[in-house]
Amino acid sequence: METAIDWRNGARGRDFVASFSGGKDSALALYKAMKDGRALGLIVMLEEEGQRSRSHGMPTELIRAQADAIGLPVYMAAASWSDYEAQFLSLLEQAKGQGAEALVTGDIERTPYGCWQDEVSRKAGLMLGMPLWEMDHREAVEAFIDLGFVSVVVTVNLSLGMRENDLGRTLTHEFISELIARGIDPCGEGGEFHTTVIDGPIFRQPLRVRQLEIVKHGEYAFLPLELDK
Repeated sequence: METAIDWRNGARGRDFVASFSGGKDSALALYKAMKDGRALGLIVMLEEEGQRSRSHGMPTELIRAQADAIGLPVYMAAASWSDYEAQFLSLLEQAKGQGAEALVTGDIERTPYGCWQDEVSRKAGLMLGMPLWEMDHREAVEAFIDLGFVSVVVTVNLSLGMRENDLGRTLTHEFISELIARGIDPCGEGGEFHTTVIDGPIFRQPLRVRQLEIVKHGEYAFLPLELDK
């Protein structure tokens, strides 16, 4: 198996496609990979209905606006959990057909079940690049902020220390310090929160968004965003 060092540098000198959630980790990984390789496009998996991203529940309109601001095409596919891998591999094959040599993801840690990203990239015949792999969590999110990225908290898990009034907050050093003081992982790696990136060094222009009414579902609270046209 490749080492973590190989994973961190897997996109170096290569054309790549990036798995993109629209949140802070995938945006930072894309930024780092673009310093070493050439981005050909973004991969976004959608829920079964094909209206929102599976990872962050972002509407496709907002996803396309992010991709346009970054200046990259976006490959999207709707999938259930049962056919998620097959659909993801199909997108990787499309990207490979366009010249992609590597898959880039924003993962920081391995799950207890192993490294799915490594498995799926091998199946597609691609190298794997995970520029954030094994970074210190606070270091990663502070680097994201220092680079000038702007992201808004759009999902919180109320059972993991997050609060409804955290929704809509922008990630800042002060907010990160507050989260740590509250016992919350500053990267949200435990599923505590998700963000949507609306500006940063890889964006040609910031996204103008409007915050809609908060939606609650079980232990989660969501802040839908829409483009402010």
